[in-house]
Amino acid sequence: MALITRRNLLKASAVAGAYGAGLTVAGGYRSAFASPMQLTAKQASAELMPGKTTANIMTWNDGPLPPVLRMQKGRPFSARLTNRLNEPTTIHWHGLRIENRMDGVPFLTQPYVYTNDSFDYAFTPPDAGTFWYHPHCNTLTQMGQGMTGMLIVENPDDPQFDGEFPLNVRDWRLGGDGQFIAQFKPRDAAKAGTYGTFRTANWQPAPTYDAPAGGLVRLRIAITDVTRIHGFGIDDGDALVIALDGNPVAEPFPLDRLMAGPGQRVDLALRMPEDEGKVATLMNYRATPPYPIARFRSHGASLKRSLKDIRPLPANPVSAPATEVAETIPLDLSATAEGAPAKESFCGSLGFNFWAINKVPWSGDTDPTAPLAELKLGKTYHLRLANLTPHIHPIHLHGMSFKVMESSLGPVRQIFTDTYLIQPDEVATLALVADNPGDWVIHCHIIEHQKSGMTAFFRVT
Repeated sequence: MALITRRNLLKASAVAGAYGAGLTVAGGYRSAFASPMQLTAKQASAELMPGKTTANIMTWNDGPLPPVLRMQKGRPFSARLTNRLNEPTTIHWHGLRIENRMDGVPFLTQPYVYTNDSFDYAFTPPDAGTFWYHPHCNTLTQMGQGMTGMLIVENPDDPQFDGEFPLNVRDWRLGGDGQFIAQFKPRDAAKAGTYGTFRTANWQPAPTYDAPAGGLVRLRIAITDVTRIHGFGIDDGDALVIALDGNPVAEPFPLDRLMAGPGQRVDLALRMPEDEGKVATLMNYRATPPYPIARFRSHGASLKRSLKDIRPLPANPVSAPATEVAETIPLDLSATAEGAPAKESFCGSLGFNFWAINKVPWSGDTDPTAPLAELKLGKTYHLRLANLTPHIHPIHLHGMSFKVMESSLGPVRQIFTDTYLIQPDEVATLALVADNPGDWVIHCHIIEHQKSGMTAFFRVT
């Protein structure tokens, strides 16, 4: 007799009628949603390194750069994913607090989308901000080879800027001939991760953009890289941080070597130089030597704008935690010695377990273990996040936002976010209102760490 598991049930749904559960769910929205946007997952070629064409890029639509998706806060959105890859895929809407069945995680929320099949996603984004989208299947390969796109939720109440630039910031693992090389090295996956060899913003090495002299422009930065942690700064210009990870900061603050990791987003208000042709440069100061990410060149007569004109962005409707009655849940990040994963997966495996949460490694792409914790809907919890390793980990939670409360390393900005960049030997307290029912993944967004064990999930009922 076949063992009845979540995996078997989801596979049966797929065979029995075009992903039964998935399309039925989305189909129920069709009267309320406009015609879905078409997102076709496919292979492509593109010139990343100057003069060299890289084959076997993975992307959506005709790009080859994945489309920047724009939607409105509080307004319905729908998209139909059609898979033309030679392997299964999904779409996860990174940072959006939407229904669990739209979250794009195989086994937990939906079936795989197999080759030549499709899946309809439909949701209404409750928050405005900078987000992004990517697969949650064979993540290291699919993301590493291009499937990382930006997603912007607009708010008509936001202040007006003189320009806006979405920046999809990432590395590529390319050889000298411009072709893909191995996505990871086991010895590096067991440490900080395997770094890319070629750095880009919007798939270009240090691109230059023109903007009005003396104007205020909004930079929407998403770190879609699978490994690299950045230290952002501006050369020959001034900027304020106005939002982090899709959530406005209560008071904008000057940009000064802001560290952010894979999965995180940073919104900046950049004051352009006064004079025609002058350039302000977004830098990564965490690298040795530091390098330019993108340049912004002034043109025209100065608009004479001032950063003092910037007012805080409207807050998102994130539930305020009732910290005085919060229950504490420990989350210990550690190495593991359990060896190879016990199960293979259509969504790929690195073949190693190097990392664990609360001593349990899970790659996230095979049948789930028990939930890390079962949370009661509407209740506040304190996540006691302890990094017992000598490496930094960007810990990302799906479907909900938490508030950073305190850190063993000193004062913190008490912001709402979906990703916390925890330092070696740090212990942090994150306050979470369990306000979205379903099974929600929490994992390190250094993808080698995720795929080799640093993944778990909460169940909210």
